[in-house]
Parts: sequence; C-alpha cells; structure tokens
Amino acid sequence: MSRARPILLLACLVLAGAGCSDARDDSGARTVEFWAMGREGELVKQLVPEFERRNLGIRVRVQQIPWSAAHEKLITALVGGTMPDAFQLGSTWVAELVALRALEPLDRPDDDRSTAARLGGDPSLDAAHGDGGAARDAVRADGGTPPDVTDGGVFPGIAAANVVDGTVFGVPWYVDTRLLFVRSDILEASGCTQPLRTWDAWLACMTRVHDGGRDRFAILLPLTEWETPVILALQRGATLLRDDDGRGDFQGSAFRTAFETYVGLFARGLAPRGGEAQASSLYQGFGEGLFSFVLTGPWNLAQFAARLPADLAGKWTTMPLPAPDDHYPGVSLAGGASLAVWRGSHVKHEARRWTAFLAEPEQQAALYRASGALPARRSAWRALGLDTAPGTRAFWVQLGNVRPPPRVPEWERIATLIGRRAEGVIRGEDTVDAALAALDEEADRILEKRRWLRTQHDTRDGTR
Repeated sequence: MSRARPILLLACLVLAGAGCSDARDDSGARTVEFWAMGREGELVKQLVPEFERRNLGIRVRVQQIPWSAAHEKLITALVGGTMPDAFQLGSTWVAELVALRALEPLDRPDDDRSTAARLGGDPSLDAAHGDGGAARDAVRADGGTPPDVTDGGVFPGIAAANVVDGTVFGVPWYVDTRLLFVRSDILEASGCTQPLRTWDAWLACMTRVHDGGRDRFAILLPLTEWETPVILALQRGATLLRDDDGRGDFQGSAFRTAFETYVGLFARGLAPRGGEAQASSLYQGFGEGLFSFVLTGPWNLAQFAARLPADLAGKWTTMPLPAPDDHYPGVSLAGGASLAVWRGSHVKHEARRWTAFLAEPEQQAALYRASGALPARRSAWRALGLDTAPGTRAFWVQLGNVRPPPRVPEWERIATLIGRRAEGVIRGEDTVDAALAALDEEADRILEKRRWLRTQHDTRDGTR
C-alpha cells in the first residue's frame, strides 16, 4: 500500500460526517455504491456485468434494502455521512431529500459536459431532464394535459415528479399510477357502455351495478388511503396547498367538491363502509362480484391474473379514470421509483453514468420482464408492446395524464391526515365542514416552518 493511501483513509475517518470516501477498489477501479429497494435490489445485480463491460474502470456494488426500512435507512445514512453514491427512491421522497440537501442536481454543468454526457451519454434523457425539457414543461402545464415529448421520452407527469423548484433531481426508472380494474362482464350485464369517460357516466354505472345485485357494492375503496380523494381533487383542479405551498387549501371549492363526491360513494352504499374488512379479500370479493370496480395500480396486474378463477379470464379488464368533464382521461397520481445521486459522492460522474444506464430503454425493458415494473421510457413500452396489450394499454393512456402531489417534504404527513379525516366522515364521526377545517389547520401547522423559512429568504433577498 502506498504511503498516500493511509493518509487518505485517515482523512476520511476524520471527515466521515462530510461523506469523504475512497472511491477506488484494490484494482484501481472507481466504485459506485448503489442501494436498491425490495426485489429490484436482487434484479438489478443482473444488470451490473453489462454496465461494467461497457464502462471499464467503473465497478458497482449493489446493496438490497427492504422497502419497509428504506426511507429510515436513507435518512440515517445521510445523518451519519454514509450515503451510497446512487440510490433508488420513491418519487414522493424527492422533495424531502432535496430539502435535506442530499440530492445532486442533474441539470447543472459537470466539467463542461453536455446534459446528455453527464447523464451517461443518453441523448434522449436530455428531453426529459435538461433545460427546456419535458420535466419543466410539465410543471408549467399547471394541471392541464401534459405536452408531448420526443419519441421515446419519459412520461411528462412522471418527469415532473423529479423536479423541485425548477431543478431536476431524479431519473425516472419505473412508473406506476392508479386506474380502474373492472369486471367487464358485470358492467355489460348492467347496461354500462365502456369506457366510462365522465364522472356522471361512472356514477350512473356504479348505481346500476349496486342496484342490480343483492348485497352487491360497486367499488372497493380502503378507508384509510388518501390517494382516491386526492386523485378526485386533482381532477377538479384542486391545488391541495396554497400560498406558495405554505398553507392547506382543503376548504377550497375544488377540494370540497371532490371530497364530498368521495365520501358520498360510501353514503350511497356504492362502497362498503367497512372497507377491505367488510369486502373480505380483495381478490375473492372481485372474483365473486361483490364489487366491480377497484382503484389500484399495476402491481395488481399479475395478482389478479394469478388469484382470480380461471373462468374469469377475459371477464375483467383495466380502464383509465373518468373525468369530471370532457377531458378524458381524468388525472391520476404520478408514482413509481426514481434514481438519484448523492450530493456528497466522490464519484458523481460515474454514479450518473450508472443511473443513465439503468434508465436506458433496454434496461427498463429487462426490469419489466423480470419484475413487471412498468418502464418510465415510452420507447420501452413500444418495444415490449405494452402500449397495445390488454391490461397495460389502459396504463399507457392513463400515464399520459398524471400529476405528482405537492413537492414539499411535509406532504407525506399531510397526506396521512387526509386519509384519517376522510375515514372520520365516512364512519359518521365527523362532518365534511369540520374535517376540511381541521385539515387546513393541521396542514398550516405542519407547514409553519416552511412559511418562516420562505419569509427569511425573501427578507435576505430584499423582497420584503
């Protein structure tokens, strides 16, 4: 070992809190530490040999992290200065980790390299992440139909989930969103014409389904989930937060109308007040026709195919969400997982090359074949035939109109409260007025520090 190497290691021990690390292994290769969550951690290891073959002098070490512990482990590693160079993260975590200064901006110069080069030599990423790209366009769209992007690019609403204050911090890896799984045979027998493009048509169909069978509900909606009322609110044009994301906007007319529609599904008996407990098993109840609509995501495609009786093959399908007006399909939530680079990494360029490699259409297609995770890149969808295949075709349509929730680090806490307050109204423990007033009060309290920091920033800039 050279004399310089022990000195470097000693310096790293002294500066561990700053994230110093020796990025070279014994062979002299620069090593990228990568954390992947859940089963992806196992599957991504299969892609490492090809990356290392194409990028001589770079090694990747993958650590598999359970999803249940992933968020806490990332925060703990950040505090301890032991963050990986690159990592997978849920799209709703981006704003929080940006606020903690954990993420490397991916649209800033890196040794005068072009955007495509610093993201790993993939020019099509330029359209999704670079200056003037679809990510910023989707942010500026402000809830309207997202603009198109170059062929093969990332779905605009998904790209927008990785942008905070106009800066790109994540590379979309795979995507999910929520839409309707439906018993098409029951809908046909009830006289419902598919697809159901508007709320009025959807509500009329659910009423016919409910009235057409004894002890039959129309839709299964878990009581504690916040996603459904938020999706309906986004479709109504609700902002959820106001005053530069400094206060809640739950008493506003858009959210109120959507919230009343949501709790009304339970009041009219279209959804079971007991949620999943009253509806038995999701798959059993759907198979028995206890309910004909389920609002869920692509993770259930394989589950429905495997768990439903064989004689139901061809009698259920997926459907994009109806809209409250004629702008079909209605908005849904942008979800999935992204790839990020640690701000304190000493191998940022190599980490960017690794994340760009995983974002290639070929690698996203490989991940789909191994796990069923839907690609973020539209060219991968076309290559796999997912844009026209039964089941996934509806997701292709829906992903063209998705939006992320508010990109503030406090959103997860606020979202939990939405589900809790909605459950109170559904169970008759609260009124709509009281629940929405409480939501605004709670959100304002959670966002108090954000308002204070904004005031301090404005004062320093001389804007106050």
